[in-house]
Amino acid sequence: MPTLIGSVQRALRLLEAAGSHSEGAPAKQLAREAGLPLPTAYHLLRTLTHEGYLRRARGVFVLGEAAGRLAGGGLQQKRRSMILDSLAHFRDAVGAPVYFAVYREGEIEVVGVSDTPASPACEEWADFRATGHAHAIGQCLLGQLDEKTRRDYYDRHPVEPITPYTVRDQRSLENRIAALGRMQPVIERQEYALGIICAAIPITAGDTAATMAISLPLHQEERLLYVVDRLRSEVGALLSTLSFSISI
Repeated sequence: MPTLIGSVQRALRLLEAAGSHSEGAPAKQLAREAGLPLPTAYHLLRTLTHEGYLRRARGVFVLGEAAGRLAGGGLQQKRRSMILDSLAHFRDAVGAPVYFAVYREGEIEVVGVSDTPASPACEEWADFRATGHAHAIGQCLLGQLDEKTRRDYYDRHPVEPITPYTVRDQRSLENRIAALGRMQPVIERQEYALGIICAAIPITAGDTAATMAISLPLHQEERLLYVVDRLRSEVGALLSTLSFSISI
């Protein structure tokens, strides 16, 4: 049997006891509920408070910010797992690599990608965050932003060609964005990677700009519109069940 660290076990029992009292509890009560001698409980409570896992207020102990971060991390991991499971479902339904991305704190963030060895995702050879003008994911997210927010992005990540097919300058990109219909898919052909075509569909959820996207090799271009339509249908069905959360 592996060796167990008694002090860790005792500290965890104290945290569990504190967590069961939303308004907090005094040291004597926590010691009694954790089954600990009062001097031992005092020592552990001081340590847990110093590390931020507990907070003392008006003579009682309540869970601190560090404990909240632990709980929040578990919730975030659960959401991420749900998203990856959903992406795998979409991937199998459409027969192509699927991407999920959001615009958060001024940057393009690819939250998850699902592909297969037979249909690999597009290799990120140039930083996705800095080349939003060149790929369908970025163009779709930029199209959901107001003009001021887009210009802030351009100031930090200038529009410049990275392949012979990339949009040439900021004005050309803005003209393209202006021509997009609301909730219309964004399609780009070899603008980010030679031999790859991509499409992205906007997802609206509150104030967050988000997108789902797919990529295909150029020789499968005839499948593109079918795959995009299928993805939109699958995403719409899942969003209607409220089982897909972008708050990650």
